[in-house]
Amino acid sequence: MPSTDLQHTFRVAAPPEQVFAHLSEPSHYVGLSPLLVAVRDVRTTGTAVRYTAVERFRFLKVLRHDNLIEVTLLAAADGLPRSAEISGEVRSPGRVRMDYRFTIERDPSGSVVTDALHLRTPPGLLRFAASQAGAVQQARARILAQRLAPGTA
Repeated sequence: MPSTDLQHTFRVAAPPEQVFAHLSEPSHYVGLSPLLVAVRDVRTTGTAVRYTAVERFRFLKVLRHDNLIEVTLLAAADGLPRSAEISGEVRSPGRVRMDYRFTIERDPSGSVVTDALHLRTPPGLLRFAASQAGAVQQARARILAQRLAPGTA
């Protein structure tokens, strides 16, 4: 399967504990990715949290497709208060697979988050999937920073 790696590092004006807590909760991903509109069937198995996420795609502003993806989330807070890691896997019905990892490190301004993705797709889909994933990474950084900015609820 063709594959690529994407990485984006950004700052959040919140301590690692707060960023970790936010990214460890599946329901917080709704809206954190502009495509993600719902999270359901959340279940915990040992240290893993598994859930179904609903990605909504719009075509020509009229047609709508809800893509149900299976997500596994593993949160390791062993390094707190200095750093923590959240990782997991996404499996999409179109045989698109993505391994993800958020590394959260303490910084004088709050936290530095590195959002790393390893994306695998069937032949012919990699360029489209990578462009979508890259756009989501950029939006996720901006939205997470806004959500966790001092003075916000």
